[in-house]
Amino acid sequence: MPFSTTGSPPRSRSTPSSPAAARRGEVPFALTLGGVAALLVAAVCVAFSTGAYPVSPGELAGLLAAKLGLGSAAVAPAVETVIWDIRGPRVLTAMLVGAGLAASGAAYQGLFRNPLVSPDILGVSSGAALGAVLGIFASLPVLAIQGMAFAGGLLAVGVVLAVASAIRGRDPVLVLVLGGVVIGALLGSGVALLKYLADPYNQLPAITFWLLGSLSAVNRGDLAALVPPVAVALLPLVLLRWRLDVMTLGDEEATALGVPVRVVRVVVIVAATLMTAAAVSVSGIVGWVGLLVPHLARLMVGPAFVRLLPTAVLLGAAYLLAVDTLARSLGPVELPLGVLTAVIGTPVFLWLLAFGKRGWS
Repeated sequence: MPFSTTGSPPRSRSTPSSPAAARRGEVPFALTLGGVAALLVAAVCVAFSTGAYPVSPGELAGLLAAKLGLGSAAVAPAVETVIWDIRGPRVLTAMLVGAGLAASGAAYQGLFRNPLVSPDILGVSSGAALGAVLGIFASLPVLAIQGMAFAGGLLAVGVVLAVASAIRGRDPVLVLVLGGVVIGALLGSGVALLKYLADPYNQLPAITFWLLGSLSAVNRGDLAALVPPVAVALLPLVLLRWRLDVMTLGDEEATALGVPVRVVRVVVIVAATLMTAAAVSVSGIVGWVGLLVPHLARLMVGPAFVRLLPTAVLLGAAYLLAVDTLARSLGPVELPLGVLTAVIGTPVFLWLLAFGKRGWS
């Protein structure tokens, strides 16, 4: 019988709410999700408070209450400017980028049944990088550069899907992954060529800065442009959450259980690509979030996608927000996000590799 996209699956004996899970000492999912949400709230408070102009939690709460019409507490104009115009867009953008990359990584890892898969496996980051570098090389305005990065990411994955659909008689998952690697390498060579041809005094520093990732220049316009694609792309992942669990069994088993494998695979890839392209177009190349955060979430709540997706979204938002706060507060010069996520992500991933035993069971 076909699986419903919104109906509830049969309850497993190993779910966290079952007596067997309670006897093993597993933490209930609701409690885990609440803890991750509390971690995100704490990261938001620290992000707003940290900086050259400190803002207390009381000032932040007073401004929010005043904006929502729930109070009339007096807030200094400087505090309102810092919260509303400077840190506010950056904090919300960091949360959206982290949530989008984490959700994409969780979806890709389950879809391809591979714990080493990240959101750029199909070349979306390489395509976005080439688009952005072309925009910088042509001295286009920032908005046009972001648009070219977004379009480049979508176009790269479109090429990979077209190549995979043209090759018959092979494992479709393997063809997709290898096609993504090849197309990504080709686009990476284009980025390298443009870096070699770029003006070393103006264009090359801008290209290097974008490729390392940063949220230092985001504004309300960037935030407004990021919200729709992330929200639209999350919707099919939520609706297909049960079918994604079935897809982890393999194509033959999923087909036997009534899942339209090719349709689900294309929808998930398009949704994950849309989120990743939108995030990368705003933040630049930020690695490790889509690889590391799903592993952490899977270690906390298990591999079931219905629990994994919300946990990864909240954890990704908290993780990238914390990293961005560190990037702008560790020293007099802001550190690139891509560098900091790699420095933090490498030892954490090695720890998960050595001691994480629950993630894929």
